[in-house]
Amino acid sequence: MDIAELSYALDTFYFLVMGALVMWMAAGFTMLEAGLVRSKNTAEILTKNVGLYSIACIMYMVVGYNLMYPGDAWSINDILGNFDTLGRADNETAAVLAGGDGAPYYSNLSDFFFQVVFVATAMSIVSGAVAERMKLWAFFLFAIVLTGFIYPIQGSWKWGGGFLEAAGFLDFAGSGVVHMCGASAALAGVILLGARKGKYGPGGEVKAIPGANLPLSALGTLILWLGWFGFNGGSELMISNVEEANAVSLVIVNTNMAAAGGLVVALLVSQAWFGKADLTMALNGALAGLVAITAEPLTPTPIVATLIGGVGGLLVVPSIVMMDRVFRIDDPVGAISVHGVVGIWGLLAVCLTNPDASIGAQLLGIVTIFAWVFVTSFIVWLIVKAVVGIRVSEQEEYEGVDIGECGLEAYPEFAHKSD
Repeated sequence: MDIAELSYALDTFYFLVMGALVMWMAAGFTMLEAGLVRSKNTAEILTKNVGLYSIACIMYMVVGYNLMYPGDAWSINDILGNFDTLGRADNETAAVLAGGDGAPYYSNLSDFFFQVVFVATAMSIVSGAVAERMKLWAFFLFAIVLTGFIYPIQGSWKWGGGFLEAAGFLDFAGSGVVHMCGASAALAGVILLGARKGKYGPGGEVKAIPGANLPLSALGTLILWLGWFGFNGGSELMISNVEEANAVSLVIVNTNMAAAGGLVVALLVSQAWFGKADLTMALNGALAGLVAITAEPLTPTPIVATLIGGVGGLLVVPSIVMMDRVFRIDDPVGAISVHGVVGIWGLLAVCLTNPDASIGAQLLGIVTIFAWVFVTSFIVWLIVKAVVGIRVSEQEEYEGVDIGECGLEAYPEFAHKSD
């Protein structure tokens, strides 16, 4: 085996392992969300998460991958990818090529696998925000459109070589392309869906609705933390030489430190604000740190990465509170704040350490991604609402969507109690 073949094998293996870590994030989102909802809604959350992952895989294979990585075959140059060849996920149609000799760095099937798990991550963000009152099949219908069309089209503008890439917009692993995309779609859905019954009372009263299983949420957060090493580490795209191996190492260290910084700062803020160390804020602080560093985990030093993550933790606590108390946007897991508000911070923070970044290009990317995803998602949600409805009945919500949507309970051995 010569050096080129060895590099090919090593980079392919690295890509597959990193993709498997990102796939494991699906388990993290599932556990995090299941712990933050009431027990009567747990089975539906589990069904949504395993279902959306499968839908994302199929839709991205059939149409999304081709739209996102059209190569030279744009339907509309730098704006709309290629519809001509559906189901492109094979070694004969390369999406990522090496430099001069045209040989792939790695198997293109490994590239497809790595990209498809990112799509599922974006859709998972939506799941938690609309929890406890959305119809299961309405959610799945939206998942088909987001994973097959909305996400890949905006992804092509940056990672597929489209106009945002040409404009100099920088987003290493997806603070905008993945996380802000998911948050924007979630915001559109929550606005149309409305709050859970009893969440907001007259005179500005806000009722806390605690989750049923915080140990499960803590486990989910740690799984996400682990999976993020693949999310960011894999986005370096290769590891087969000394320079790239060192780069991947720095990316993973910075990812870890940003999460730690976000958690500690969020914990301190919650202690100062509420007088207690709020576990849910700490968990969201860790996730905020991870989202913040995702746009640029390569150019900061570990100390700066910790500070970038810390600012994410500083932002996420007041953002969650304001979404709830000021804007009355009912987001049971804080997904819009973690992935949207902090995603914006992450994209702006690129300018602090990457000399190639410009504030104008970053703002262009932020506005473009939000506008595209929010508007298209709002339209799709409206259509789904008109055709099949998006919200369960008041009685079903009272009894729990597990019974109404799935016909079973996650914890059947306990006496059923509606709250």
